[in-house]
Amino acid sequence: MKKNYTSQDVAEVAGVSQSTVSRVFAGNTNVSDKKRKKILEVAEQLDYKPNAQARSLITRKTMMVGIIMRNMRDPFYSAVLEIFHTRLSPLGYQLIFINSENEEIQESEIAKLLEYNVEGVIVTDALLSPAAAKKLKRYDIVSILFNRYTENLDSSAVYCDNYLAAKQIATYLVEQGHKSFAFISGPAHTSTTIDRLKGFKEVLNERNITDLIIESGTYTYESGFKAAQELVMRNKNIDCIFCGSDIIALGVMDAVRLVGLKIPEDISVVGFDNIRMLGWVPYPLTTWEQPLEDMVTSTVDLLIKEINDKNAKPQVIVMKGHLVIRNTVKTKS
Repeated sequence: MKKNYTSQDVAEVAGVSQSTVSRVFAGNTNVSDKKRKKILEVAEQLDYKPNAQARSLITRKTMMVGIIMRNMRDPFYSAVLEIFHTRLSPLGYQLIFINSENEEIQESEIAKLLEYNVEGVIVTDALLSPAAAKKLKRYDIVSILFNRYTENLDSSAVYCDNYLAAKQIATYLVEQGHKSFAFISGPAHTSTTIDRLKGFKEVLNERNITDLIIESGTYTYESGFKAAQELVMRNKNIDCIFCGSDIIALGVMDAVRLVGLKIPEDISVVGFDNIRMLGWVPYPLTTWEQPLEDMVTSTVDLLIKEINDKNAKPQVIVMKGHLVIRNTVKTKS
C-alpha cells in the first residue's frame, strides 16, 4: 500500500522544521530560496500533497470561491463557468458551484457558501438582494456581480454595455429597411433587459418608428419558441425579432420555420451573446458578441484584489462588444 506522506516526513528528509514546510506551501515568502527549492524537491519525490484544510487553518484562507448561476441550460453560462475555472484554477482557487433555483439568491444558498467558508462569491444570472449582500459582507466575503449590475448595491460589477449594444443593433436593422419590430427579452426587471430595451427603443423613437412589440420571457429555447409562435400568428407584419439571448433566438428561428416562414426573407432574427453553437449550419445567427474572456478576467482581477484588500472600494467595469453579422438579417439589395 502506498504511504501518504505528511509535512513532518518532508521536513525530516529536507532537514528543516515542519513549520518551515507549512510556510512554503502556504505561500509565505519568509523562507530562503535554497530551503524552498529543497522542500519542493523532496515533496515531489515523496509525492506529498498538502492538506487543504490544514493549510487553511494556518493561512486563514480557504482558497474557495462560490459562483452562483440559475440557467445552466444556456450555453452562454456553461461557457462562463468553464472560463472562470480556467482563470481561477492556476491561482490556486477552487470553485464552489451553486445552482440557484430562484431569481433571487435564497438564504439556504448563502448558508451553503458560509458553510464552505468561501472567500468570495461571483453572482451571474441571479439577483443579489441588498440583504444578501450585507450578510456576505458581515462574514467578510467579497461579492462580485457578473454580466449585470444592481443599483445602490455596494458590490463590484462587470458587464457588457447592453444599452450601447442595443442601440447599434437597432441602428443596423433600421438601416437595412426594417419597420416592424419585436423584442423577446429575458426577465423584465434585470439590468440587461432594462438597458437593452432602453437602447433599442431610443433608436426607434429617433427614427419615428412606433411599431415595437415587447415580450418578456426567460433565457431559454422554449421561451423563444413559444413567444415567436404567438407573435407571428398575431402580428403578420412583423419583419424583425430582436432576442435577449442566442438561446432564445434559436427557439425563435425554429418556431418561425415551423409556421412556414423563411429567415431572413420573411422575418429577420438577431440574438445576443454569440454562443459557440452558432457555427452550426442550421443557425447562422446575426448576434452581438460579448467580450466574455475579458469580462471574466476583469472579474477575477477585482475578486482577488478585494479578497486581499478588504478596504478596496467597489468598482464597476463596463465593456463593449461588437456586432457579428451572419445570415439571419435581410439586407438592402
